[in-house]
Order: sequence, then C-alpha cells, then structure tokens
Amino acid sequence: MTIELTNEMKSLIDKAFEEKFPCLLGTASKNGEPNISFKGSMMAFSDNQLAFWERSRKGGYSQLQENPYVVVLYRNQPAGKAWRFYGTASVHTDGEIRSQIMERTIQAELDKDPERLGAGVVISISRIASLGGETIQEE
Repeated sequence: MTIELTNEMKSLIDKAFEEKFPCLLGTASKNGEPNISFKGSMMAFSDNQLAFWERSRKGGYSQLQENPYVVVLYRNQPAGKAWRFYGTASVHTDGEIRSQIMERTIQAELDKDPERLGAGVVISISRIASLGGETIQEE
C-alpha cells in the first residue's frame, strides 16, 4: 500500500500552528535516548511527506543526524482529529529542497531564525496510525 495524506490531514497539519495545535516531533539518539519537541513549522510537503524548518539545531537535530527514524504527533481535540506519522527524516542544509521548505515555512518560525541558519527536514512517511495505535495506512 502507498501512503497518501488525505486533504483533511494536509489542511489540518498546514494550519496546526495557526490553530494552536502544533505538531510534536519524537526523535531518538542512536543509543535510544528519546527527545520530543514542538514543530510549529510542520507542513504537508507532498502526498507522502511532511517537512519542517529546523531552526534551533539543538537536541532533536543532532539525533536526526544519528537516527533518522521519527514520529510526528498531531492532535486537535475539538475537531476530534489525531494522527501519528512514522517515517524517516532527511536533513537538507542547502539546495533546492531546503529552499522550498523555507519558502513555505510560516513567518512566525522564520522570524526566530533571522539569519536563516536553519535546515529543511523532510519526513518520508512509512505508516500513519490513530492516536490509539491502529494503523490507518502503511507502506
């Protein structure tokens, strides 16, 4: 089966920060030490990819370098929508993909990176699950 984000998923993720439901990114080091962080710039990048602007280059960023497997959690309780997106992250410190992500990043996140030192991160989704853990889509 091929992963294909629904139009509803795309719309809600793209408006997550604006609607005050930012996504959470879960990472782990190569030794398994977990990290979780809010990603206000999370966006639907394609039918089977999410992306975000990594401006801080702190804990989770170094973990992405060691271990590309991640999970993104989106939850909007009033709308009754919640998903977990599992996938593999790739970091883009230069080039066209970085530029595309930066161009689509919300201004509030770019304002926190005035020198534009951030990196673009693309997550290729391999599984989408409900908050309860039921698989919705899987490669």
